[in-house]
Amino acid sequence: MASMVTSEGLKAELDVFDIACDDDLVLDKMVEQCICNRLEAEDIVPEWVAFSTTKNGLKLSIDTLEQFEHEILTKKHKAKQSAKQTSKRDDMQNRTRDIHSLQELIKAEEEEENLLDSYSYSTPAKSSQKRPLTTPENPHSKRSAALLASPGLLLSPASFSPSVTPSQKYNQRGAKGEVVVTFGAVQGTRWSGRKSQGHAVQVGLLEAPEDTLQTTYKYMFQRLRDIRNVLTEKIEELGEELKSHFNIEEFSPASLPAQDSVTVLGQVCCDSNGKLNAQSVLLEVGPEQGGQQVPVDLSELGEYSLFPGQVVVMEGMNTTGKKLVATKLYEGVPLPFYSTEVKQEMDHVPESLSVLVACGPYTPSNSLTFDPLLDLINVIVRDRPDVCLLLGPFVDSKHEQIEKAQVTETFEAIFSRCVESIVEGTKSVGCRLVFVPSQRDIHHHFIYPQPPFTLPDLSKDQAERVTLVPDPCTLLIEGVTFGLSSTDILFHMAGEEISCAAGSDRFSRILKHMLTQRSYYPLYPPVEDMNMDYEKFQSYGQMPLTPDVLIVPSELRYFIRDVIGCVCVNPGRLTKGQVGGTYCRLLIQRSAPLEDGKRASPCLAGQVVKI
Repeated sequence: MASMVTSEGLKAELDVFDIACDDDLVLDKMVEQCICNRLEAEDIVPEWVAFSTTKNGLKLSIDTLEQFEHEILTKKHKAKQSAKQTSKRDDMQNRTRDIHSLQELIKAEEEEENLLDSYSYSTPAKSSQKRPLTTPENPHSKRSAALLASPGLLLSPASFSPSVTPSQKYNQRGAKGEVVVTFGAVQGTRWSGRKSQGHAVQVGLLEAPEDTLQTTYKYMFQRLRDIRNVLTEKIEELGEELKSHFNIEEFSPASLPAQDSVTVLGQVCCDSNGKLNAQSVLLEVGPEQGGQQVPVDLSELGEYSLFPGQVVVMEGMNTTGKKLVATKLYEGVPLPFYSTEVKQEMDHVPESLSVLVACGPYTPSNSLTFDPLLDLINVIVRDRPDVCLLLGPFVDSKHEQIEKAQVTETFEAIFSRCVESIVEGTKSVGCRLVFVPSQRDIHHHFIYPQPPFTLPDLSKDQAERVTLVPDPCTLLIEGVTFGLSSTDILFHMAGEEISCAAGSDRFSRILKHMLTQRSYYPLYPPVEDMNMDYEKFQSYGQMPLTPDVLIVPSELRYFIRDVIGCVCVNPGRLTKGQVGGTYCRLLIQRSAPLEDGKRASPCLAGQVVKI
């Protein structure tokens, strides 16, 4: 062993090569090198002889030994360590679900069925099964296997991290494919998309290019005056809508004493840095009404739901000019839906469309293997939806290994390979892919509103199927509008909203606030980890109309529900920590006015399903 190397042993070995050395310091240095590099005396001395010969007969000394260690020993030691790690990695890869190994096993099934005995999905207690245990989510048909085994599919776990150990909790999860939420008439519903390839599904942003965020922009240059102007304009704009809708004659100043009932327009805010409560509510009015803040007494209100940043009209008494005792509350008014006349023009569109919605992260929290995303590609290949809405994060900044910088590639390279795998893996399905960024995407701009991804490496054929959109945005899919935001506004507002006898559940109240405040992020001030650019937010963060379907992924519990005519969906996240999460599928149909003039929702049915 190298730990048993002694000065005497080294001196004897040097004598064999006729190298005289009486300096104890030099011998001690060589002993140290043997121990550090795990070498024997008969190993290090020939290495030194070879090294000194190439250097024109270097003399043995402390300086030359340090040079020898730097140029020879250190490199050899690293090479050994790398070889060991590669060997271990190869062993682990044999236990992971690598795409190429899966392809080889499925191909061999045609030659010899018994070859699949070693690739069973059964537990050790059931290893006697001769056929692998298949599930509806993982059918082993030759057709789906051929689709999955595309040569361009690069989503091998070993491609992304030095740690290719899959998440045991994720692989051992139960209830795969279980439907946990249903909406609409799902009985007998077929979730597969259109069979005909004659018509390409039209997917694009609702607004004109000049009205949408398409490129990056400079941020972190905001002035408080500019933020104030944006908030003031929001108060005035929504105030005009409220004034018109509720037939209010005029708004009164907030801080002037009055013996009669007054009607005040303003923005709800808190009197301190703490959480809003019934005793800390302030109403901040616009410049036209004095631009001041007045405390609000809510004790006379039988029902209310308030949050910081909400624009409201309050009616009440303010006899002293120092406190408004509110007796009536006027909340916001939603925008109209998309014009049905435009929808009726598209008679060539198939009767219904299948839309799949999934939100990242796409890896378990304890592993960078993309098994959940691979399972989602399996679902897409099986169900063949017309459109897939995929929301970030794709490379999650909150992932354990990313926080510790335990990756071997750049974040941009991981993302590009991930997207290419999705595009290639769904190529034969022909579905349209929409990618929405998230502020948790570590490789992307950490600002809200967030510009779309850039994918310059996509080929022309690939780019035809891919739509890159900002966060937030409003999509138009065959005449049906979709509001999309990957920011967890539900979680942010749930921690700030206060209510009294409001009746409906908190989720519905928050969603109604979003629709009536006409904003994808109506909360002000935002949570601490939200970087807002208010000038861009004023242009690109507002709802141009009430969407037919609103997608708001959140850490909170998944749901599908109708809120004032808008179908609101929280698909959940594809992974929840170390275990599997959920995705959503929707069946969409172009709606037309009924005979009595009432609007019919274009969302026929929906399900939230466990991955």
